[in-house]
Parts: sequence; C-alpha cells; structure tokens
Amino acid sequence: MDELASLHALAERLGVATGYRDGLGRPRVPPPETLLQACIALGAPMEAVRDAADALRAVASWHAGAWLPAVAVARDGWLPTLALPGDAFDPRLELEDGTVHPVEFGDAGLRLAAPLPLGYHTLAIERHGITHRCRVLAAPTETFRDAGRRRGWGVATQVAALRSRRSRSVGDLADLAMLCEWVTERGGDLVGVLPLLPTFNGAPAEPSPYAPVSRLFWSELMLDLGEAHVPAHLDGLLDVARADAEVRAALANRPVPPEALADAELRRYAQFRGAQARLGRNWRAWPADARGGQLRTDQVDGEVERFHLVAEIEARWQLAALRARLDARGMRLGLDLAVGVHPDGYDTWSRQALFAAGISVGAPPDAGFPSGQDWGFPPVLPTASRAEGHAYLGASMRHQLRVAGVLRIDHIMALARLYWIPHGMDLHAGTYVSYPSEELFAILALESHRHRTEIVGENLGTVPAEITAALERHRIAGMYVAQFEANSTAPTLRQPSADEAAMIGTHDTPTFAGWVAGEDIGARVAAGLLAADEEQAVRAERAAAVARLATEVGADAADPRGMLRAVLGWLGGSPSPLVTVWLEDLWLEEGSINLPGTAADLRPNWQRPLAAPLEDLLADPEVVTLAEVLAVARRGRP
Repeated sequence: MDELASLHALAERLGVATGYRDGLGRPRVPPPETLLQACIALGAPMEAVRDAADALRAVASWHAGAWLPAVAVARDGWLPTLALPGDAFDPRLELEDGTVHPVEFGDAGLRLAAPLPLGYHTLAIERHGITHRCRVLAAPTETFRDAGRRRGWGVATQVAALRSRRSRSVGDLADLAMLCEWVTERGGDLVGVLPLLPTFNGAPAEPSPYAPVSRLFWSELMLDLGEAHVPAHLDGLLDVARADAEVRAALANRPVPPEALADAELRRYAQFRGAQARLGRNWRAWPADARGGQLRTDQVDGEVERFHLVAEIEARWQLAALRARLDARGMRLGLDLAVGVHPDGYDTWSRQALFAAGISVGAPPDAGFPSGQDWGFPPVLPTASRAEGHAYLGASMRHQLRVAGVLRIDHIMALARLYWIPHGMDLHAGTYVSYPSEELFAILALESHRHRTEIVGENLGTVPAEITAALERHRIAGMYVAQFEANSTAPTLRQPSADEAAMIGTHDTPTFAGWVAGEDIGARVAAGLLAADEEQAVRAERAAAVARLATEVGADAADPRGMLRAVLGWLGGSPSPLVTVWLEDLWLEEGSINLPGTAADLRPNWQRPLAAPLEDLLADPEVVTLAEVLAVARRGRP
C-alpha cells in the first residue's frame, strides 16, 4: 500500500471523508494535507503523509485493546448484547443513582437482565488487573412531544433588538416578557429568540449570538435592571459596549450570592473572564501557566470576576422567574443551541483537549456561498467527546433546556458530521468528519424528556440522508422555510408537513419585505459576495421565486402587505405543528438582522434595533391584524 492509499485508509478509519459532494452537487476530493491535519487532530501519531502506514497500525491497536466501547446506547432501556473476552470478570453496571443493575454474563457476552431506567450509567469490567469502563446512555428513541400542542404559533426575534420606552441600550428580559404577553393575548404559544449566551462586548465588540464566549452560561446584557437604569435617549444602532457598562454599573455593589460560590464551573468561568481583563482576550497568548489552566490571583481582575459571578446568578433567577410566568400562561420560550463557540472563549480554554487546534468549522461551496464558508470556531473532537461520555454536549443542552419550552438545534447536521477546514487551506479544500450520531441523538432525546422540551432541528443547506432519517426516527421537527421552497426547482410548491416547523425566513435570510424587494441582493454585491455581472440574473431568479409564492397563495406580488397576509394564512393552514413569523416581518421591515459572510465594517450585523419602541409597534393596527391572520389560520384546522 503506497503512502496516499495508507493515508486514505487511515482517514476512513477515523471518520474523515476522502471524498464528498459539495452544496452544488460537485464531487470533491480533499487534498492530502487536509486529510493529514484532520487525522493528526483526531490523535493519529504522525507528522507527515509518509507516516500514514505506521499511524494506521497504531490506530488499529487502540481498537484491539478496547474491550468496551467508550459509549454505548441503551435505546428505550435495552442495551445490545456486548461481546466480551472470556477472561473478563466482575461486570458491574452502576446506575446514575449509585445502585447496581443486574446483568447476565455468559458465553454470548453481556446482556441486561431487565431494562435500564433512563439516565447516564456506567458499565465496568475487570481484565488482567485493568478496569475498562463504558458510559451507557439509556435514552428513549423519540424526543419529547407535547400531545396537547398541535397547532402552535408564535414570533421570533433577537432580544437585544426589543427596545421599548423603558429600555436601556438594548432590549432585556422585561421587554421579552412584554412581547410574550402580547403573543399570548392573541392565542400564540411561543416566542423564539436567538441564543442568549455571553458574547465579547468590549473593543472589539463581537455581538453575534452565534459566536458565544461559552455555551454553559447566560448573557449579562439581557438582564432587567429596572426603571432606574433607563438612559435618557435611545437612537442609532445597538451598542453592546454601552449596554455592558450599564449592567456593570447596576451590579457594582451586589454581593456574590452563596450559590455562585458553590458552583465550581461558574467560579472557573468568572476567573477566566477576570483573567481576560488582565491578560487579554486571546488566551493562547497568555503565560504558560495561565494558558494551561492555572490562574494566579494576580492574573485575575477581582472586580470582573465578582461581576460575572453576580451577573450569571441574576440571569438564572430572572430566566427561572420568566419561565414560571410563561408556564402559568401556557406559553413557551424557544431557545437556540449555537453549534459552536468563539475560539477565544471559556469553553475552548477550559476544555482544550476537547477542541481541535488549527482547524475551523465551515461549509463547502454552495449556491449561496460559491467559495465556501469559514464559521471561525474550532470543532469538538469526536474522539475526545466519546472519551468523556459527551459530558460537554450534555451540559450545553441542559443549560438551554432548563429554560426552553422548545429548543432549536443550530445546524443539527453537526450531530452526524462537520466540515473541517485546516488553517491555511482554501475554504473548498476542507472535508467532512463524522460524529457518533446515535450517541449524540440519544443524549438529545434523554434530556428532551427530562426537561419536557420539544426539539426542532435546523436542517437547512446540505443535509445527509442519515440526518433526515434520524429526525424521523427521533421525532424531531425539521424546518420549512418558505423563501427556500419558493426558490426550489420542484414542480409544485409544497406546504409544510406535520414534521416541520414552518417560517417565512430565518435570522440569516432577508426579511419578507427585503426578500420581495431584493434588498439583500444589492447588499451582497456591495459586500463582494455576489459578482456585479451576476446581479441581474439573481434578481430575475428572485422575481420568479416571489411570483411563484404569490401565485401559490393567491396574492399579488406587487402588494407585499397583502401577499404577507396570504402567506401567513397559507402557512397557518398547513399541518405544521409550529408556525413562527419573524417579528420585523409584521411591519414589513426591509433591512435584515444579519447578512452572512459580511464583516462588521461593511454591515452592522446583529446591531439593528426595532424600527420604533416595542409598545408602539405592538399597538400598530396593521401589526395586530397580521398576527390575527396567523392566529385565525391556526385555529382553522383541527
């Protein structure tokens, strides 16, 4: 076997794709350097392609010495029979609560004597004086579905944009509660929000909710500070630096709650934020001890540490209170689990062995991004995640599920594969790396039931067949986006199915009015994302898509408001279990909240407030009428 063949065999053994089709349907073969860097990141002992054969033998020896898998799934409580070596002994299956579960051990291997209760359990065996352990995930096959909710509807928004007459520099949880009350009064049962995770707010500010400092804590910017902290004037773009200063001033004299001191992970997070204040945001440039996780007192800004301890507990209290109020009204909060974290964030520092160094996650070329995409965050290593029983992923999910009535999983394809781009390689020269999807979906199903939270999977873009099958098997709703469907080449425009959460557009698409007007097309040309000589062809495609949707719903594309009424009625009358409208669509806002691929100096993504104070918009008769159209359509089907 030559070097390249050995490299390909090694890559396939480690779950690294040696060929795939991009978003345009074109076959791609990643270059050897991409495969090499991916294999090294996954633990292969090699430095160059010439080492592939030796690395392949080493990897094979790892598997030969592992008598138990790192993780096993007991679907609906039943664990498949595990083949064990004949000289293994003392199998012990310890449940999550510390009790021991009976097992049968014979020539056929190890099997359960009775089904397992749902939870995280540990199987251990002894062999040659060595204890081998396996994390057993006992999970239901299907995620939680609330049988009493069949005709849900709501609105989606960014909390920071919800500025009202009582707001400060950004919208907060009091403004969110106001919107929830408005939706409830009109018969809706959900308000969906973008991730409520912490971001970097100091210079340079990075307000994207999809580049969080951590997936384990809450943003301090959304805290309700009360009327005393309302500034005199609100204008212009959202200013996260100013909002950050307002929160710090409001919490300046608050003592640290005892529960913060009892939370070891929170204390370490707060110390990390305090260290960034002293040593800089990029923890990779810190002194060796701090970079490796050992922080001295003199390396941590004590006031910043205290602030984050106080702010996190306050956020937990306020969110818990909001959840209790919503539960009492039959209302749900829809949260969003971001697919990644900022490379300079807490999660990558505190769990360095879990993240691949020198690699970014992105997407191969597709119709929207012909050159490919780099999303800027490092991937979790599937090997390292399995070794810890996927503890980090489980913790990230639980953080959201304690509050969410519905949880949207951003880029749910990540539970099966991610597109890796080694640093220095072209965007189209990356490749896909596989993840243990059965195990990850098991955790999602288990936590969904424990928190009684429904799951929606963002399955947009290039979706492998295994994800489509997994969504069906685990009863996870996919996403139907009317803008995308109208632009498809299918012979007929289909309505959302009973297995799809429906919407007109998302935070990454134009608003409805912007889509009809083609506002995003000119913006893409200005940002260099679309060649000027392609603009007219793209505008013609857009006009055809708009006309197609208008014809389907029986509306006039020249009347955007009338067309929106018809689209909302059409979506509302579908079998979809949940129909959501972006809040800004209700007053035909043309500007989008985000234009993917654009830098902050070209477009102020995530920084656009509402067009007017929230109270005024929610009292606008036309806004109320459009919400009522959706409400009536939802009531019209059994």
